[in-house]
Amino acid sequence: MALDSSSLRDLARDLGVGTDYWGWDGVQRDVADETLLKVLAALGHELASDEDVARVRAEREDAAWRRTLPPVVVVREDSPRTVAVHVDHGTSVALEVRLEDGTVRSVQQVEDWTSPREVDGVLRGQASFALPDGLPLGWHRLVARTEGGESACDLVVTPRRVRTHERLGARRAYGVQAQLYSVRSARSWGIGDLADARDLAAILGVRHGADFLLVNPLHASTPTSPLEPSPYLPVTRRFTSPLYLRIEDIPEYAQLPDFARQRIGHVRAEVAPWNDRADALERDEVMDAKNRALDEIFAAPRTAGRQAMLDAYRAREGQGLEDFALWCAIYERADSLDPARLEALQARDPEAVAAARTELADRVDFHVWVQWQLDQQMGQAQRAAVEAGMRIGLMHDLAVGVTQDGADKWALGDILAQGIGVGAPADQYNQQGQNWDQPPWRPDALAEAGYRPWRNMLRSLMRHAGALRIDHVLGLFRLWWIPAGNSAADGAYVFYDHDAMIGILALEAQRSGTLVIGEDLGTFEPWVRDYLADRGIMGTSILWFENDHAGNPLRPEHYRELCLASVNTHDLPPTAGYLAGDHVALRAELGLLERPLAEELAADEAGRQKVLDVLIDEGLLAREHDVEDVVLALHRHLCRTPSRLIGVSLVDCVGERRIQNQPGTDEEYPNWRIPLADAEGEVVTIDDIATDARTARLLTAVREGLAQG
Repeated sequence: MALDSSSLRDLARDLGVGTDYWGWDGVQRDVADETLLKVLAALGHELASDEDVARVRAEREDAAWRRTLPPVVVVREDSPRTVAVHVDHGTSVALEVRLEDGTVRSVQQVEDWTSPREVDGVLRGQASFALPDGLPLGWHRLVARTEGGESACDLVVTPRRVRTHERLGARRAYGVQAQLYSVRSARSWGIGDLADARDLAAILGVRHGADFLLVNPLHASTPTSPLEPSPYLPVTRRFTSPLYLRIEDIPEYAQLPDFARQRIGHVRAEVAPWNDRADALERDEVMDAKNRALDEIFAAPRTAGRQAMLDAYRAREGQGLEDFALWCAIYERADSLDPARLEALQARDPEAVAAARTELADRVDFHVWVQWQLDQQMGQAQRAAVEAGMRIGLMHDLAVGVTQDGADKWALGDILAQGIGVGAPADQYNQQGQNWDQPPWRPDALAEAGYRPWRNMLRSLMRHAGALRIDHVLGLFRLWWIPAGNSAADGAYVFYDHDAMIGILALEAQRSGTLVIGEDLGTFEPWVRDYLADRGIMGTSILWFENDHAGNPLRPEHYRELCLASVNTHDLPPTAGYLAGDHVALRAELGLLERPLAEELAADEAGRQKVLDVLIDEGLLAREHDVEDVVLALHRHLCRTPSRLIGVSLVDCVGERRIQNQPGTDEEYPNWRIPLADAEGEVVTIDDIATDARTARLLTAVREGLAQG
């Protein structure tokens, strides 16, 4: 039987797959049937005929009736909720809530006249229960008791609104945005690390009154070289890259015998000269050097107290940490494993995995220990930031996803979609679309797992964070799925239960005291920003992109209050480069433009000039000006907005011009490998920042601008 297009598209919509979308240019476009078939296959539904469509519909309807309780129930504290319970027809059932503190509350049954349904030859009935009012926030258990025993699922009560930003009071906050790996000191190993973050936060807090330091994602890459340069393409989003460890700050380092410390000193001496390089960063060599040092320190004995702390960390992080450490151990031994055994491990064959846990136990212990060191140094950096007067401290960054062959893909299995990459359709800045090639959450599988992978990741990230920036927060509503082999433009939006995803985000943020900022740029439906604001999730405003309905620069008083406003982002050149049109010239050089260079340059120049005209009209900029004058004026302009947070890029503080990342490229441009340098191309270290006059002028201007506003 042939597959009817209208039936296919109806089923796709029912399964949360968009069959059309509005482009950035206001044109509505249909998703191809072939793309829909691939996306539905990734959701576990192979379709070849109308009979398959009918089968999937029936299976989907029967699935809810087969189980007594849903996989998870996520509710908002202020919203009434009724839960449907399914049992054999005529069987009695009682429902209760077992709270986190151990107390139990009964749940009142309410009328439900839903007709019974025959499933697998058995007549099943439905009973409905109204959850009691006033349930405390938290992860509770919903338990159904029948004649045949108990069934249970998580009941997650989430806050109506995250209120962590309210602790800032009436005084607005500002901070500095930095690519940590690019910011080094004389004490670094060629790459900026957590000790550098600690020192930078202290300088910014004490010397300049900054309230936060936003750093790039610190997620883990592979445990050995070669490393993926992009911090937005990790192997896991839950754990941290050892690249950011300061070796000498590990307590056991001080207990090593002199000859061992000297040996580590020789290892550092091999990479330390790269602290003075302004042309490029060398992650691979640094990671190799740090691994040699870590192996030496790991072999040193720990005190009983330190071992107890390690054991506590290991217990807290649980199976997720064990699986990540095992993946690391397998990865570093992959070349020496028999191909058949490696294939079995990659497929997560239970016997092969169990044998590897035993055989590689020492290496698993090593990688657990490394993550513990990272957790400790992260905590030290956050404490130092707060002690330096920062009201927020470290602001961490959550990437959109992970690599196709990384630890999360291995450990989480079918919770991440197979044969799919995440990206974005074409927009005015990336006219060919983008494919980040990251496997997305499967909405159905994530719900089936009770959203625990999402929760566990958030808890690890928020433990030592004053704030969390979520890259492409719109992905909690929908993601652009691109089937393998398709172009970036040939995808479809897959929708998520945003009430559940954002509710859990709000719960974990409220409990940890973490501000949440969503990067909400790009194509989205207007209600999305209103929804996020209503839930207390702050947005993001980039000055160059903020325009009114007529396409003119947005007046400062019309900016959103609940957002982080900044002049630029890591996907744009520093302001000095942006003013010169470097981003257009680079995109032309790389073949990323779809209209003539002269036309693109003219349009870009016209857009920039509109902003400069506003600055002149506001009296912030003289008609005769230099680049630093413009940088200062742009930030003073932002200080006139009502935005609660103002971000200042470190590259603008020191006069850097080079872009860190050019979207739509891989090896065509040295993305994420540009060390911090000044306008003359000279390396700028953390120690330089402490006394840098240009940095002081910009941060003073922001501080004074906020005080006046």
